[in-house]
Amino acid sequence: MRDILLFVVLLTALMIGWWLGRRGSTKRGRHLEQQGTVTLSRDYFVGLNFLLTEQPDRAIETFVQALEVNSETIDTHITLGNLFRSRGEADRAVKIHQNLLARPALSSRQSDQVQLELARDFMRLGVLDRAEGLLDSLIKRCHDEQILSAARRLLIELFEQEKEWQAALDVASTQRLRDDPSLQRAAANWLCELALEEFERGHIASGQKKLKQALSTCPGSVRSHWIQAERFHALGRYRDEIKALSKIPQQDREFSPIILERLGRSYDMLDDEPGLLAHLDRALEQTPSISALLMRAQRGLPREGLEATAKKLSERLEQFPNLRGVVYLAALDVERIDPRHPAERLLMQTLHHHLERLVQRDPRFVCRHCGFQIERLYWHCPQCHDWETIKPIDEFPPRSEAPHAAH
Repeated sequence: MRDILLFVVLLTALMIGWWLGRRGSTKRGRHLEQQGTVTLSRDYFVGLNFLLTEQPDRAIETFVQALEVNSETIDTHITLGNLFRSRGEADRAVKIHQNLLARPALSSRQSDQVQLELARDFMRLGVLDRAEGLLDSLIKRCHDEQILSAARRLLIELFEQEKEWQAALDVASTQRLRDDPSLQRAAANWLCELALEEFERGHIASGQKKLKQALSTCPGSVRSHWIQAERFHALGRYRDEIKALSKIPQQDREFSPIILERLGRSYDMLDDEPGLLAHLDRALEQTPSISALLMRAQRGLPREGLEATAKKLSERLEQFPNLRGVVYLAALDVERIDPRHPAERLLMQTLHHHLERLVQRDPRFVCRHCGFQIERLYWHCPQCHDWETIKPIDEFPPRSEAPHAAH
């Protein structure tokens, strides 16, 4: 991180040096060109000295003082302000960007760009009302499509922080939703949030309407089917719940493991254990999952017996090795040992205990976008703020072949 900072400051220094040299050359004209020398600001050389002695903070301050604000240096000032914000010093970024806005030398586009950066500064500081005011003003009058798109995105991010789901929907136009699949998924989740709020108030019809809008906005939204299944369960419509849950692996196979517990509960309410076993067998053919495999073993154990269950599980683990599967197989082996051999049984129990501790140390979910690891399912990633990217670490092939996750 420090190497990146030094690189950015060095690049900024070179930009400032070029500008100061150009400015000095313009002022002195041909006389200086004939002498073959250009006089740079003393502050510039002081800043370079700080940079070379690895004092980037003091170097930045010196370069800011050395650089006048005019039409040719606006971008450099914006870069310096953004550098402060990226280093967690958004208050200093605010000062630079506010100073820029007060200058008459800014073009209309430059003014819009500075206002956008200032809104980012305020969001980083948590001053959301000021950021919202700046973005509202920018969206109403800006004609630059690139800046306008960035302002809308930032305003949507702000409304997500404030949990103002309807306001976020209002910013995301129909045209933009058609053109942006990630925005479609986000909008479906905002509608899911609104649907849940309506259900909590007892406004069932309104909540169902929002849920249908979510499914219409993004038919591939896993969460929409998840909530729909919850509603069917509350109404005692267990067959419909199973159908809703079964759509989730069709939308995204990586979410397959999350439906298993609720699927088992629905079949239990219908007193249909054979139906559940058949469902799990079909699921394992379509989407190999360690959770489905273990649930199939556990549920089939009373009917199929210890030996047959252990044999089936062992065969699948030969094909798809997985530590959780080995832990369960060790538990079955404990039961298979003759009680007349207590030493052997104790040894297997000890092995099972230590294997189980290893499994419990691993996270259960990971964001497939940023690598954030967590113990429970969140629909909105706390780190990268993407929707429906946190998924179970629960599938074959083994985890060593899965995407790398950040700690």
